[in-house]
Amino acid sequence: MQRSFLRNLRAGVISGVSGQPVIVVRDEIGALRALLQRLVQAQPFDFIHADQVSMAQYALYARRCLRRANPNAAVRTFLDAHNALYLVPMRMADYVRNPLKRALYRREARALGRYEAHTYRLFDHVSFVSDEDRQAILAVMDGARAEWLEAHSTLIPICVDPADRALVERVATPRSVLHLGTMFWPPNIDGVLWFAERAFPRVLEHAPEASFTIVGKNPPEVVESLPQRVRNIHVTGYVPDPGPYLKQAAAFIVPLHAGGGMRVKIVDAWGWGLPIVSTTIGAEGIEVRDSENILLADTPEDFAAAVLHLLREPAAGERLRTNGRAWVEERYNWRRIYPAWDKIYDLGR
Repeated sequence: MQRSFLRNLRAGVISGVSGQPVIVVRDEIGALRALLQRLVQAQPFDFIHADQVSMAQYALYARRCLRRANPNAAVRTFLDAHNALYLVPMRMADYVRNPLKRALYRREARALGRYEAHTYRLFDHVSFVSDEDRQAILAVMDGARAEWLEAHSTLIPICVDPADRALVERVATPRSVLHLGTMFWPPNIDGVLWFAERAFPRVLEHAPEASFTIVGKNPPEVVESLPQRVRNIHVTGYVPDPGPYLKQAAAFIVPLHAGGGMRVKIVDAWGWGLPIVSTTIGAEGIEVRDSENILLADTPEDFAAAVLHLLREPAAGERLRTNGRAWVEERYNWRRIYPAWDKIYDLGR
């Protein structure tokens, strides 16, 4: 997918005229439509699977191409929605201070809500990663569409294969707080800034040796400049192997205040055996047990206190580490959960 300031500006202008969501217009790529057209002309397909809402337009386009080539084609379409996407800008609007950004986020939330309510019904089946997201979509649908979604949707959480990863062997006395995630995603940027500026200084007051490491691709200047504003902060950008940073982590943090679906990074961290501190929204859509396999905190004071607890009490981190690993093996192991996909694809037979 192509990303640039000019493409975003163009998408904003077209969205303002058409009422379409900016991210849907932004991801309209002519080359991808041409590729799909060549594929469906080269061979028939029985089933089209769209991964996430921004790909829905391409699944529907491919189906139209197939039916033009063969009006009797029995192709079926499936949308793996992942999340109620409109929730992301809606929550960002509740949190940002800039009035213009707030207005733009609210407009995008309304446009996405309309788009999702209309588009889901065009598929044969829809999957969600959590019931919270399914309920959020039902909330923006009219009665007929909501009734259809109730009968044609499935819940399948995102899972990992614990057998593919061993517990991280942490250093004897870890002193690092770690954030791992793409740093061009607005909720991640917002969460990192919130922790760095409002919670981490409180950690340093009581644990001056602690450090905060931000690992993730394409951090904006406001994140890259954090080490000049707050001491003991390190911004790495993209790293090919996060292993050395995982070993140093006393706490793996998920300080999100906006989002939808489920944060795979929590499932990953459980698999690695890392103690996690998250906001409630950060852990939304995932089965968690506060104080058993994760620590939840929503204010800067409480978040800092949770991180300090892990820095001061190694036994607490070990308990979260053990419980988290056991939890992901039981609840988010794809070998246990993903046979549900077989039933989805059987719908096309």
